[in-house]
Parts: sequence; C-alpha cells; structure tokens
Amino acid sequence: MAVNREAYLEIKEQLQAKKVTLVAVSKTKPVADIQELYDQGHRDFGENYVQELAEKQLVLPNDIRWHFIGHLQSNKVKYIAPFVHMVHGVDSYKLLLEIDKQARKSDRVINCLLQVHVAQEETKFGFNEIELVQVIDAVHKYKHVGELRHVQVRGLMGMASLTDDMEQVRREFTYLKMLFDHFATLPGNAAFDTLSMGMSSDYQLAIEEGSNMVRIGSLLFGARQK
Repeated sequence: MAVNREAYLEIKEQLQAKKVTLVAVSKTKPVADIQELYDQGHRDFGENYVQELAEKQLVLPNDIRWHFIGHLQSNKVKYIAPFVHMVHGVDSYKLLLEIDKQARKSDRVINCLLQVHVAQEETKFGFNEIELVQVIDAVHKYKHVGELRHVQVRGLMGMASLTDDMEQVRREFTYLKMLFDHFATLPGNAAFDTLSMGMSSDYQLAIEEGSNMVRIGSLLFGARQK
C-alpha cells in the first residue's frame, strides 16, 4: 500500500493547528513510500531498526529528520550517531552516555527523549519516576562540569498500555504530562520542550492530554509488513 495522501493531509492540518509535530513511522516501509511523503513536504520520519534506518538514510534526501523510536542497544549507537536527529527511547543512563560519546566523534549534538514506563505491560522499556529524577539530576551535574555536551535532553516519551480501555490510556498520558510539566519548569531545563506520546490508535487522546509530538504509521502507510 502506498501513502494515504488524503489521511496524511487531514492529519497534518489537524496537527499543525495544534502545533503538534508529526513523526511518520516508516519502519518496514519501502524507500519509495518515504520519498512520496517527502515530496509532499514532510521531513520527520521514525524508524526502529538500526540497520534499516542506516540503509534508508544513505539513499534518501539529507534534510530528512530521522527519529529513532525503537529500543536502542548501546553497541549500535555508532551506526546512527552521524545523522540521527532525535533518539526517542533513551531508557538508561548508560545509553545516554554512549550517545554522547558517539555524537562527540561526529562533532554533533543529538536530541534525546527520556522514555518513561507508564504502561501496565512489563515488556515496555523506560524509567520510573524515581529513576527519572536521578538521571536528570545526573545530566545537570555533568553538564555543569563540562561533560555530556553532545546530548540534549529535550523531554519525555512514553507509550500507553495496549488496551481498549481508553480511560486507562488517558490516565497514563495524564501522568506522563504531569511529569513533563514538573521537569520542564526546573532550572536548567530551558530546552525541555518535547512530550512524545500517542500513536495511530490513540494520538488524538494523547494530544488532548498535552502531547506535542505523535508517532503515526499505519494511518499514513497502511498496516506494517511482517
């Protein structure tokens, strides 16, 4: 299935009116589909496989803003550090240090979102509230002494439970927004401006609860290929 242009234009108009960034989730989709959406003026694309992302980046326009939205292993950071725009799923301090290390080699600053575990499923990654406080405190400490200069923590990311109970999903989004608001107002967090929550099935609810970045794939590209 090629790009659903009608759906894209409708969603784009809706999100622009609310100043929400649309990350088009292009994982497993062919280069031609991404190029088609690019030709419509879109620039933010999300991938969750390192090898697939690296291969696509080589053959697609250089001004695409690539978002890595999957679980990123520390030993694979080096393959995307030279070009990735934002890493959504930073779920450990070790990973943040590795991103900083690899970004330094490319003389870049990589935008990062700290992933928060808000869902009931144990399979999802992310910090809990206490760990979040600890990692943000550590970032401030090391930046104060001149370290971690090649990562910029821009905000939080979270995925709600996979459930038909939309009230539960709303509660999880509300909690994540509360955490985001708290950290965004702390001294030294001027760049803390991005709350990434919401996907094809729940993005409208996420926006109602304060999301300013959503990750949408199937509504734009059709069902994911196996």
